[in-house]
Amino acid sequence: MLGAGGARLVQGLRAGTQAWLWGARGRSLALVHAARGLHAANWQPSAGRGPRGRPLSLSAAAVVNSAPRPLQPYLRLMRLDKPIGTWLLYLPCTWSIGLAADPGCLPDWYMLSLFGTGAVLMRGAGCTINDMWDQDYDKKVTRTASRPIAAGDISTFQSFVFLGGQLTLALGILLCLNYYSIALGAASLLLVITYPLMKRITYWPQLALGLTFNWGALLGWSAVKGSCDPSVCLPLYFSGIMWTLIYDTIYAHQDKKDDALIGLKSTALRFREDTKKWLSGFSAAMLGALSLVGVNSGQTAPYYAALAAVGAHLTHQIYTLDIHRPEDCWEKFTSNRTIGLIIFVGIVLGNLWKAKETDKTKKNIENRIEN
Repeated sequence: MLGAGGARLVQGLRAGTQAWLWGARGRSLALVHAARGLHAANWQPSAGRGPRGRPLSLSAAAVVNSAPRPLQPYLRLMRLDKPIGTWLLYLPCTWSIGLAADPGCLPDWYMLSLFGTGAVLMRGAGCTINDMWDQDYDKKVTRTASRPIAAGDISTFQSFVFLGGQLTLALGILLCLNYYSIALGAASLLLVITYPLMKRITYWPQLALGLTFNWGALLGWSAVKGSCDPSVCLPLYFSGIMWTLIYDTIYAHQDKKDDALIGLKSTALRFREDTKKWLSGFSAAMLGALSLVGVNSGQTAPYYAALAAVGAHLTHQIYTLDIHRPEDCWEKFTSNRTIGLIIFVGIVLGNLWKAKETDKTKKNIENRIEN
């Protein structure tokens, strides 16, 4: 049986169908009648549905939820449903690869894709190690209690085997690089294994994360050039560490109450109400280091315009941050992907701009020689 709203909907559609057959004037009437019927039925557009009757969505979480059920805990263990961490690991790699490109050239797309795949695998491996170390703590924190190992969806042994698979695939990616980069990449493994433990012994675990997450700032350059240029790579690495201290301190404010209860440490607990002052200092240091990168790599106007945009973004992010609202902390944390992308675009455009400046310089030299 159709309700009153449903009956009006059917009548409206029927009248509309008839009017549609009467020509242009009828088509206008069709829209009116159909709209009336839909409004009367309180109609709302529904998402398309997949073969299992689930709403179709392209979000990472929806893709994970659409995967075969036995596979889902492993995908969540890798945090594939929350790709922001992969972005934050990957973006410093793109900066380095972009800076290493020849003047007037785009970044090496093969390297970008290789490092993108590696970022997915190493972020997954890092999350697996983190959850193996923290499974007892995760059970006591509201936000992390549903993680696969803490919830009992995956055993410790299964996660260990899964970790071995991820690291094996990541090693395959690393072996595609030159010998210098292979050694440099392998050196980061100690950081990957130990940084989850830092929250137990220091109020600066975000610094350990920064050292780990921004290793790609060194590795990307060496993968393209064959070795690191300290004048570019070191300030780039430092700027990435400052960036991590900004976004991960914001992230840590989500769990500060639970962390304090169970004895874990973080910069959020260290800075407390002075958080914005510290974040402002980290932002100044980050922008200063990125400016030095620009000078040492001969960057041009688009790069510095991007840094100005990053400065504005950080200023707004810190000024509007509410450290006592976890949902606002999450929103500000995820907005850092935009910062990373702005820097990458600035590097690419700045590098393309170098070709124009080089051509102008050549013309000026030729004109001087002729004169």
